Amino acid sequence: MWQRIKTAIVLVIIVGIAMFASQTPILFAPLLAIGVIIAAHEWTKLMPKWRQPMLYVLLVLVITLVSLVFKVTWLFWWVASLAIWLMGLSWVKVFPTHTNWYGKKLALMGAVILTAAITAMFYLWQLSAWWLLYVFLLVWSADSGAYFVGRKLGRRKMAPNVSPNKSVEGLAGGLVTGLLVVIGISVFKLQLTGVSLIAFVALSALTILASVLGDLFESMLKRRADIKDSGNILPGHGGVLDRIDSLLAATPIFALGFWAIQQLGLIVV
Repeated sequence: MWQRIKTAIVLVIIVGIAMFASQTPILFAPLLAIGVIIAAHEWTKLMPKWRQPMLYVLLVLVITLVSLVFKVTWLFWWVASLAIWLMGLSWVKVFPTHTNWYGKKLALMGAVILTAAITAMFYLWQLSAWWLLYVFLLVWSADSGAYFVGRKLGRRKMAPNVSPNKSVEGLAGGLVTGLLVVIGISVFKLQLTGVSLIAFVALSALTILASVLGDLFESMLKRRADIKDSGNILPGHGGVLDRIDSLLAATPIFALGFWAIQQLGLIVV
């Protein structure tokens, strides 16, 4: 446990400095690039045996970097990832009865998921590092609430074949915990009211649910690939994918919804 805490502290410091030390992407962009390199390499372990993992890593890195430069592609990646997450929800429900998704198509799915998440993180960071931190806070608070409520009150398994320790009660606890944070920030910090408040709370709730799906999706992939962790680069935590699985789903969905809210004039940044 202490090793896990120490690693978490180091990660918070590194990410915090990269996000807030400079308003230029001189620190944050390299961090994203390093993250996508490691995550893409770990993704190859979740797929059927890949002969040239470094070639896949290079391909995903190039796609991501090119996408970061050409902002016009961002919406495409977010919508494409949304389609994958909707399919992923149906796959989680029927696992392990149906695993037709397990095959070479995972290579394409991984590229879309990682590119969508990285471009979404960069988009939110460009608006303000605080917006990206908000999504992190949503995911962390919901995850913590689900953990403690699930341990105390968990009875009904949410997806026993994918993640036996997750319960419906834990999901409810995580959602309530996350929404307390949402209400506090949207009312007292952002001072939203009316339709703007409803839209922002609804988007935040959807983001929390998406984070749970991201966690379950990676757990399903690991079970199908018969591995415990996606990697071992983070002592006490496993791999990078093990730490950002929730964010892979949460960030592009929040970014897409937040972009739509802005276009409707409900929130002005």
